[in-house]
Amino acid sequence: MTEYWVSQGNKWCDFCKIFIANNPFSIRTHELGKRHKDNVAKKLSTMQKESDAKDKEQQQAARALQQIEAKAKKSYQKDLENSQRNVDGDTSAAPGDGWVFDSTSGYYYDKSTGLYYDSNSGFYYSDGLGKWVTQEEAYKSVQTSKADAGQSSSSQAKAPPAAETAVPTIKGGPVPGRVVTKPLNPMRPIKGKGTPAPSAVPANKRKREDGKPKVISKEEEAALKAREAARKRVEDREKPLMGLYRTY
Repeated sequence: MTEYWVSQGNKWCDFCKIFIANNPFSIRTHELGKRHKDNVAKKLSTMQKESDAKDKEQQQAARALQQIEAKAKKSYQKDLENSQRNVDGDTSAAPGDGWVFDSTSGYYYDKSTGLYYDSNSGFYYSDGLGKWVTQEEAYKSVQTSKADAGQSSSSQAKAPPAAETAVPTIKGGPVPGRVVTKPLNPMRPIKGKGTPAPSAVPANKRKREDGKPKVISKEEEAALKAREAARKRVEDREKPLMGLYRTY
């Protein structure tokens, strides 16, 4: 009977990252070697460190979640207390005198400065800035706006209006220059009368020497008719462009 040779193949070691002969003697010899034992210990140490890091990360996440929940609960209790004080009319949370709680916006409002105050965050809101800022920035903006308004009002008070400008008069004598007693336009009607005043200046009008109509020749009459017909054609062509008639 004929026997056939069968290849045993190789075995891969995950710790050492090498191939070894796939037989019991070679496998045992490799596993008892110093190199394999060091790689196994190194792998176990790495796995332990990863496990410890993962546990530490989970503990930190749980601790952070607890802190967030505690802060949220504290903020919620504070909001409840503030809302209850606002309903009861308590102004102890206001930054000072003159502040009134505005139920529409939910903030304290000072009419003299035009500022809004948030008791939870401690910030101030100004319409001039358009954002929430600290107390120092808010009051600085109010002072700047008041100074600008005072300068503009003072400048307006110093400048006299054009209608009230005094007309200089001459004292101690008649007004110099020629005094016109008649209207400059001879055809302009006099106040209180319906008919125009007659002009003292003769009107030089050109008069025809004779009242006979001018004699027009046939050539001139034909030229006048042709010019009139051309003018009508131009008018008919330009009427739609002038918007006198619709083009549809």
